[in-house]
Amino acid sequence: MSHFNDFNNAQVAKLPNHLKQFIVNQHYEKYTPIDQAVWRYVMRQNYSYLKDVAYYPYIKGLQRAGLSIEYIPDLQTMNDNLGKIGWGAVTVDGFIPPAAFMEYQAYRVLVIAADIRQINHIEYTPAPDIIHESAGHAPIIADTDYNNYLSYFGSIGAKAMFSAKDFELYEAIRKLSILKEAVDADEDQIAKAEKALRYISENMGEPSEMALLGRLHWWTVEYGLIGTLENPKIYGAGLLSSIGESASCMTQKVEKLWYNIDTINYQYDITKTQPQLFVTETFQNLKDVLEQFADTMAFRRGGMESIMKAIACKNVATAVYSSGLQVSGVFTDIGVGLADEVTFIKTTGASALAYKGKQLDNHGKTYHADGFSSPVGQLKDGSKPLEDYSDDDIKRLKTDDHTSRLIFESGIKVEGQITNTLRKDGKILLITFTNCTVTESNENILFKPEWGNYDMAVGEKIVSVFNGAADKDAFEVITLISEEKTHRMVYDEKTLQLHQLYKRVREIRESGQNLEELSKIFDHLKRNHRQDWLCALEVLEIVYHKKIYHQLEKEIQVYLEIKAGREPDHKKLINDGLHVIKNPVSQLIVSD
Repeated sequence: MSHFNDFNNAQVAKLPNHLKQFIVNQHYEKYTPIDQAVWRYVMRQNYSYLKDVAYYPYIKGLQRAGLSIEYIPDLQTMNDNLGKIGWGAVTVDGFIPPAAFMEYQAYRVLVIAADIRQINHIEYTPAPDIIHESAGHAPIIADTDYNNYLSYFGSIGAKAMFSAKDFELYEAIRKLSILKEAVDADEDQIAKAEKALRYISENMGEPSEMALLGRLHWWTVEYGLIGTLENPKIYGAGLLSSIGESASCMTQKVEKLWYNIDTINYQYDITKTQPQLFVTETFQNLKDVLEQFADTMAFRRGGMESIMKAIACKNVATAVYSSGLQVSGVFTDIGVGLADEVTFIKTTGASALAYKGKQLDNHGKTYHADGFSSPVGQLKDGSKPLEDYSDDDIKRLKTDDHTSRLIFESGIKVEGQITNTLRKDGKILLITFTNCTVTESNENILFKPEWGNYDMAVGEKIVSVFNGAADKDAFEVITLISEEKTHRMVYDEKTLQLHQLYKRVREIRESGQNLEELSKIFDHLKRNHRQDWLCALEVLEIVYHKKIYHQLEKEIQVYLEIKAGREPDHKKLINDGLHVIKNPVSQLIVSD
């Protein structure tokens, strides 16, 4: 059965189409018995350890989000539970662009990668997976202060300007994470992808707003600690879902620093454990730091610097005039006055005009297919901004031959017949001219009558610039969805047999029947699946608690101890598994 994200959740239903396009079916049936065992192993380890170091009651958080220790979560169950606290969840294919990820957060929807890590990456994977997203992010969502921070971060992050380099970096990280999780990955390909990622990340230049916000997100939402420097607790999802790093991060080797605005100066490497972590006393402090950073961003500052960020980004951005008019497109040019004020802006290629996030009628991408350009500023000798002119004021701009002549303080001159004035909420947004000529002070021609009607944007200043289009659904029917798809598994006969053994062990554990089969299953594992350690652990767990198969228990214990001694990669995993068997999670949950 395929669990389609059928939007049976109020928050998910509210998502605009440009975000819905990233959603994929969960396809619950694709999870193998080994996948289910990996989930169970990680969750039992998490709880065994995290009950002491996680900031919130881990099990209660899991239950409120519709998660269990025993089974990979079903998306609809999660949505039913998250809906009660005003959140939702959707499944996507691996990494999605940072701006889209932020926007989901603003809509109070958790983005969950549908795939689960392979058993050989059980401790940590750089790829987003269902363990990280649901077991890391979801349990803390019930905390009101935290979930308010998360959605507020999303609304700020969705406006952040990114550079052309940021998108290259996103593609490189996505490619590497897919290769690392692919069963048939070629080591040369992985090495090449790592080299490419290293090259891009070492040559990023000045970090963009999105890059700096990415750091704040990483050191809080993913790797954050809360409390005191001496005794912090974990709330970051990256730590909560990494059974390796959640333990190592609490040692003295990892420096603990107070979280404040200076944290944006610390870069991070997604492929390595973190050398330092940041501690906040309260979640309110996270919002305060975010607010401090938001005050430096283009969407709050506007002006020349912000348009320059839009030009550098080489992707669609939106500039907002003081009248409220929003111009969306790829910005390519700017005019600047003596006091660094913006006198002119220009986009190239498909552009659109909007007001309050809604595209204006007849001003979409098809009408402005070749770009948009317009002056910014006051008229020379104007007693008030042009956006505040009355109809009578506009009439007074006409000369005897019905031509209107507008001369801006910058020297830009607009001459033509006014055919229409568009107002919203008392402000003029647009003046449309026919037979129009626009010239700069040096007589350079910006617009000629033969080019058609001239729609002149109206506004004294550019008050805001933000990433993406103002009306995304009208502008970006399809955004940049990566060509690189996650690899689909194809299993050989031997692996399929191993799946059946895992499945049978689970059936025996859950029913408490046919225990005599366990000896045969263990023999089969020893003979045909020497690389496996987890299924043997699961068999041991059953016989250890039943206390009737002493010989088999001893045999498996010795087998696993020898394996741990011979296989350094599995030593910690086996020993941790043995610890949880002897200190069972079920008893810990009851006493929680």
